[in-house]
Amino acid sequence: MLKATSENATRAWVLALTSAASFMVSLDSQVVATALSTIRLDLGASIEQLEWVVNAYILSFAVLLMSGAALGDRFGRRRMFVAGLGLFAAASAACALAPNIGALIATRAVQGAGAALLMPLALALLSAAFPRQERGRALGIFSGVTGLAVIAGPVVGGAITEGLAWQWIFWLNVPLGLLVVPLVLRRMPESFGPRTALDIGGLLLVTGAALGVAWGLMRANNAGWGSPEVVAALLAGALLALAFVAWELRKSEPMVPMRLFRSRAFSLGNLAGFLLFASLTGTLFFMAQFLQIAQGHGPLGAGLRLLPWTATLFVTAPLAGALVNRIGERPLIAGGLLLQAVGMAWIALIAAPDLAYTALILPLIVAGAGVSMAMPAAQNAVMGAVAATEIGKASGIFNMLRFLGGVFGIAILVVVFARAGSFGSAQTFSDGFARAIGVSAALSIVGAVAGMGLPSRRETALAPAKAQAD
Repeated sequence: MLKATSENATRAWVLALTSAASFMVSLDSQVVATALSTIRLDLGASIEQLEWVVNAYILSFAVLLMSGAALGDRFGRRRMFVAGLGLFAAASAACALAPNIGALIATRAVQGAGAALLMPLALALLSAAFPRQERGRALGIFSGVTGLAVIAGPVVGGAITEGLAWQWIFWLNVPLGLLVVPLVLRRMPESFGPRTALDIGGLLLVTGAALGVAWGLMRANNAGWGSPEVVAALLAGALLALAFVAWELRKSEPMVPMRLFRSRAFSLGNLAGFLLFASLTGTLFFMAQFLQIAQGHGPLGAGLRLLPWTATLFVTAPLAGALVNRIGERPLIAGGLLLQAVGMAWIALIAAPDLAYTALILPLIVAGAGVSMAMPAAQNAVMGAVAATEIGKASGIFNMLRFLGGVFGIAILVVVFARAGSFGSAQTFSDGFARAIGVSAALSIVGAVAGMGLPSRRETALAPAKAQAD
């Protein structure tokens, strides 16, 4: 009896502490959205530098995500989880103290590295602590807390930026990190995974490829598309991406097993996720700024006005999760991305400095409902396409590609914005914003087409039987 009580208490602590860490990381990825305009004015940042404030975090998070899980498996998940908390809190303090935009970008990249340790290890620690029959409920609570951070992020960021200062969106992480670290060491059991070799070559190649493409896209407007810098960066990114594929094909224990992409469900599910997050992240980057620069709302007002878009996650995502086993992933992914495209195109057509906010509510809800439908279905398509022993790697690949999609989305939308608009006035910002959101809608349409190529529910059901017969 005492042993059972002790085990339940330990599991409760693991759930609470991993959820707290996930909340901190997810909140930090969202609070910056409504602070960008204030950071731009305070530090004299250009649109390109604002991109890097967001993308430095996402990029380091994305490319280090799978290495974070491997480090935990090898050296101890709790030990590396604590290291991630310490790094994240220290980098947050450095962000708050950043004297200029260059320092802020550099410390945001370090923050992303801390997050890359925290997120995969939080899930691994949680899965190790709970038996299979209780794991679903625990993961549901964990996902709910993470979802709350996504919804609350823009509002919290706006409230802190307007009520205190933008630096406090980063200071907030420091006491939380200091509180959680000793509790993790005292209350959370250590666990290890299979000691797979770290794929350092693959990590360096994928980082170089992502950085080359992102750098080329971000510098294209200022340096010119035909400039040696931009051409060299894009070419280097493409060549490194090809080298990464060749490297992974030769490795006995690759970071990204290329054979998984032979599955249509795996490949198209990942492509849909990439494009979904390219559209979503690029739109979030501009939407909060549109509400402030073009329409004159404060950071808090902008955050509150984004709620019809973000709050759909709580309503639509659980319904989509329940439907996916009944109707399959294809209609939810294709339909969800089509709804996101409709919402974004609607906003692009009506965007203007004097637009009444009430005109934005319905397209925001439509776009948000689409995202909330497609997101769990895309992840389910990817996870369902691999053997149980490879779910961890499949999850890592999906998350890495969706975050890289976010980097790509911001880079592409900024290129379009800079050609049609500027920060010079409300009208010029609105002109560039409308063009950029139109491209966001186009990315969603391409994602919907990818979703239409997924196997039907009948094909998915027959696949295990066919594999067994073969």
